[in-house]
Amino acid sequence: MKTSLARRIWVTFSAYIIGIYASFLNRFEIVGGEHIPASGGVLLASNHISEYETVFLPWAVIKHHPLQMLWAPAKEELFRHPFWSRLFRSWGAFPVKRGRDVRAGKTLNELLRTDKVMLFPEGTRHRDGRLGPGNRGVGKLIYEVRPQVIPTALSGLNHWKFPGFGQKARVVFGPPLDFSDLFELEDCKETHVLIVERVMQAIGRQLES
Repeated sequence: MKTSLARRIWVTFSAYIIGIYASFLNRFEIVGGEHIPASGGVLLASNHISEYETVFLPWAVIKHHPLQMLWAPAKEELFRHPFWSRLFRSWGAFPVKRGRDVRAGKTLNELLRTDKVMLFPEGTRHRDGRLGPGNRGVGKLIYEVRPQVIPTALSGLNHWKFPGFGQKARVVFGPPLDFSDLFELEDCKETHVLIVERVMQAIGRQLES
C-alpha cells in the first residue's frame, strides 16, 4: 500500500520514542531481526501476552527497517475515542469487528501482498504466557495470499508495569517458514489447520530458544 514519506517518517520517529522506553529505560531485547525480509508481503505471526506488544513489535521491526510500515488489525473498541483512533490509525492500525469482518479481511489480504503485517494467530491474549492454539482463519489467509511468514515469540512483557524501569522482556524472530508442501494440498479446512499448526509450533520453538 502506498504511504507518504511524511507518514513513514512519523511512524519511524514514534517507534524510536517507544524504543527509548522499551529498550533503553527497560531491557526489551530483540533477537533475530535479520530474519525479517526487507521487502514483499510479510506476516509477523506472534503469540499474544500483553497490550504492550502492539507498540513494541513495531519498534523491533522498524529498528531494522526504518521508514517502513507495520500494519496491524486491532479490535474496534480501541478506535472509539477520536484522539486514540487517529493516533492508532496513523501508526498503521485498522479496526476489526468481532466475528466475521469482510471489509477488514479484504484490507488484510491486500496489505499482505506487498507490506508487513503483524497478527496474533491465537486471537486472544494469554497473560499467563502460555501458548494457545492458532485460529484456522490464519491458516486460510496464509494459503490464499502466501506471504513470507515470520514466527515471532514474545516473553516477559506480561509482567511489565507502566511506568517502569529495568524490566526485562524479549522478542525472537525466527526464519521464514516453508509451506511449499502444504500449498500443494487442497484448499480446505484440514489444510488451513495444518498451516496454522505449523506456525504455532514454530512460535513455540522460538519461545524455547
